[in-house]
Amino acid sequence: MGIETTDADEVRPGEMVGTAVQRREDRRLLTGDARYTDDIQHARTGYMALLGSQYAHAHVRNIDTSAAEAMDEVVAVYTFDDLVNAGLDGTMPPAELDAEDINRDEEPEDDGDVEVARPLLADDRVRYQGQPVAAVVATERYAAFDALDAIDVDYDRLDATTDLDDAAAGDAEPIHEFAPDNVAFEWDTGDREATEEVFERADHVVSLDTGNNRVIPTALEPRAAVAQYRPSDDQLVVELSSQNPHAVQQRLTDTLDVPRHRVTVRVPDVGGGFGAKLQPYSGHLLAAWCAMDLERPVKWQARRTDDFLSMIHGRRQETTIEAALDEDGHLLGLRGEIDADLGGYPTGGGIGIPRGTAGMLAGAYDFDAAHVTVRGVVTNTAPISAYRGAGRPEAAYTIERLARVCARELDMDPAEFRRRNYLPPETFPVETALGNEYDSGEYAKALDRALEILDYDAFRDRQERAREEGRYLGVGFSSYVEICGGWEGDLESGQIRVNADGQVTIATGTQDTGQGHATSYAQVVADELGVPADDIEVVEGDTDKVTEGGGTAGSRSLPMAGSVLQRSAEKIVEKARLVAAGELEAPPEDVEFDDGEFHVTGAPGRSVGFEAVAEAAYDPGDLPEDVEPGLEASSYFEPDGSTAPFGTHVAVVEVEPETGEVGIERFVAVDDVGPQVNPKLVEGQIMGGVAQGIGQALYEDGRYDESGNLATASLQDYAIPKSMDIPDIEWDSTVTPTPNNPLGVKGVGEAGTIGSMAAVVNAAIDAVEPLGVDRLDMPLTNERVWSAIQDADEN
Repeated sequence: MGIETTDADEVRPGEMVGTAVQRREDRRLLTGDARYTDDIQHARTGYMALLGSQYAHAHVRNIDTSAAEAMDEVVAVYTFDDLVNAGLDGTMPPAELDAEDINRDEEPEDDGDVEVARPLLADDRVRYQGQPVAAVVATERYAAFDALDAIDVDYDRLDATTDLDDAAAGDAEPIHEFAPDNVAFEWDTGDREATEEVFERADHVVSLDTGNNRVIPTALEPRAAVAQYRPSDDQLVVELSSQNPHAVQQRLTDTLDVPRHRVTVRVPDVGGGFGAKLQPYSGHLLAAWCAMDLERPVKWQARRTDDFLSMIHGRRQETTIEAALDEDGHLLGLRGEIDADLGGYPTGGGIGIPRGTAGMLAGAYDFDAAHVTVRGVVTNTAPISAYRGAGRPEAAYTIERLARVCARELDMDPAEFRRRNYLPPETFPVETALGNEYDSGEYAKALDRALEILDYDAFRDRQERAREEGRYLGVGFSSYVEICGGWEGDLESGQIRVNADGQVTIATGTQDTGQGHATSYAQVVADELGVPADDIEVVEGDTDKVTEGGGTAGSRSLPMAGSVLQRSAEKIVEKARLVAAGELEAPPEDVEFDDGEFHVTGAPGRSVGFEAVAEAAYDPGDLPEDVEPGLEASSYFEPDGSTAPFGTHVAVVEVEPETGEVGIERFVAVDDVGPQVNPKLVEGQIMGGVAQGIGQALYEDGRYDESGNLATASLQDYAIPKSMDIPDIEWDSTVTPTPNNPLGVKGVGEAGTIGSMAAVVNAAIDAVEPLGVDRLDMPLTNERVWSAIQDADEN
C-alpha cells in the first residue's frame, strides 16, 4: 500500500501538516555523511574497554591488574576500589523501591524505602554475567581488549538463579540482602473486593497462563561514548549514542559530582535506540571520569557481545489472567498476577514497566471491575528495563491472547467478541477499571477497516477449503490500546529564532534516533510561520543549545515537542505582528497573518512578507516604540494528560505441521494515532514496530543456562528477523484526535510492536486448532510449534 512522498519544496506553506513530505534526513544517512559516535576522533584519544564478569553470581575476592598495567600501550587500569580511592562514590544513582511495596518479614527501620545502588565496576559481588568488573584505557583500541585478558580476578562462585519461576519460589540463593526471597516488591492496582464480587456472579470464568519472552535490544549501532575534559575551565564534554541527552547530563553530574553547567552532552547521529539507550551505562560514565582523571579524550565503543551481555534486556514476564463474563459474552471482570523479571539490579524502568503492564491489562475493553498484582523478582541476569513499548506490548499481548480464549469458550467469532466488549466511544475520556485514563477512541472503526481490507468472510471460506486439502491457515486479531505521548508533569522545551534573513532555527529537547524529527518539526513550524520548510534548521541533542528536555521515549516526541514548537511559533507570529504593524503603519489589532504575509484588515493591497518583517525586527530604526529588537521565542509545554493510540492488527499465517514452520501470509494493520503530521513517517514507524513484534513472536529469545551463562550472546545464536521474514504490511488508519495537546496528535513510535505480537500468535493457534493445539507461547520456533502438534497428536 505504500504512501507516495512529496518533495518539501513542492508544498505550499500552510499545507505542510498532513502531507507525506520526503524525509530530509535520508540523503545524509544514505550517502555516508552521517556522523556516529565512533566517527568522532580527537588527538591523544585513549580507548577504554570493560572486563565483564565471567560468572553470573559470585563474590569478588581479589582483582590483580598488575600484568595489564605493565603492557606497553596501557595507560591505566581501574577497579571499584580505584574509583572509591579517587573520591568517587563508585555507583550510579540508585533505583528506589517504596517501603509499602517491599516484601519483608519484619518491620522496616525509618521509612523503609530501599535505594538499590548499582556499582560502576563490581564491588565485592557480581550479580549477572557480563557485569563490568574492571576498566582498561590504552592508546590503541585492540590493545585495550588484549589487556582485559591479562587481568586476574579471583571469584568465589555462588549458585546462580536465572529462571524467573525458580527465583520467585523463594528457595534460591538471595541475590540482594533487602530481598531475601528475591522478591524485590509487590504492588497491585484496581479494586480487589469489587473484582471478587464480579467473579462470584459470572456465568463464565476463563483463564490463561502466558508470558513474555526475554528479548535483547539489537540496534545497528552498539553503545558508544567519547569524553573530553578541559582542566583550564573545568569543562566536561561527552558525545554519545543516546535517546536523552539531558538525562545523561544529570546522571554525569550526580555520579561524577561535577556542576551541571560544566557538563555538555552532545548526541550525533544515533543508529537505533528503542529504549535501551535511554539510560547511561558504566561505559558512558567511566569514559567521562577517565577523561577527567587522565586529562585526555577517552572513547568507549561496546562490542556486539558486550551489548548482549550487559545492556538492558526487555519484556520477561509470566502472567496468570482470568476474565469473568456473563451469559451473553460481555466482559464483567478481570484479575491477574504478574511475575516480572528485574534482572540482577532493579532499575527505575524495570520497576515501573510491570506496573505499567498491570495498568494496561484492561486493554480496549469495558470491565466493571479489575484487579492485578505484580511481583518484581531479581534474577542473575542482565537488568530489565525499557524496550520499545515498555510494558504496553506485554499487556496487549496478554489481554489479546485472553480475548481469543474468551471467544473460543463462548463459541463466538473473535472479531465479534471484541466489538461487543469495546469501551463505547461516547464514554471518552474514560478511566478504566485498572485506573488508567484514555483520552479518546473509536475502536470499532479500526476493527471494521481491518476486516474490510482483509475481506474477512472470504478468508474464512478459504480457510475451510484449505483445511480440507490438508493446509492449515489461521487468522489472529489484536485490538491494542497504549498510553504514551507525555503525561501530566512531563515537560518539554522549544525555542525558535528567526534570523534577519528570514531563516529559522528551532531547538527542542527530544532526540531523533531515526523517527524523522527534522522533517516533522519543520512541517509544524513551516505552517505556523508560513515559511518554506527548507528554510528551517532543527537542533536537538546538545545540552548547550537546548535549555531542557525529556528526550525521546514513550512516543512523546511529536505530542510534546510538536506542541511546544507550535506554541513558540505562535509567540513569534505575535511579536512579528507588532513589527509588521509598524511597517504597515496600522494598529496591531488590524494586522492579520496568513500564509506568510501580514496584511491590513480590509486592505488586501497593504501587506508585508514574513522575511521582510524578520529583517525589520533587527533594525532598531524600523521598530515601533517599546518593541525590542530580535525575533525569538521560548516556551515550555506540559500536556493535559497522556494520549491513547489504538488500532487493530490482523495476521494471516500458514503452519506446516510436518516442520512446525509458521509463515506469515498477510499482515493488516489499522492504527489510530490522531492527526498525522507526515503520513509517510507514521507508516514507517508502524512498519518498523511490526517487524520488532514479529521478531519477538517468532524468533527472538534471550536464554541463560543453569549456570547463568547467556546462551544467546551473539547474532549467531540470537535470531532476529531478516527482511525476507517480514511480509508486505497492508497499512491504513483512522483519525481520532486527542484533547490533551494542541496538535491533537498521539504517539506512534511503539504502536506497531504493541499491536503485532498477539495477532501473530493468535493466528498460529487458530491455524493448528484442528490438530488439537490450543496453546502456543512465544517465540513460535519451528521446534516449539512442531512439538505442540506432536504432543496434541499423542493425547
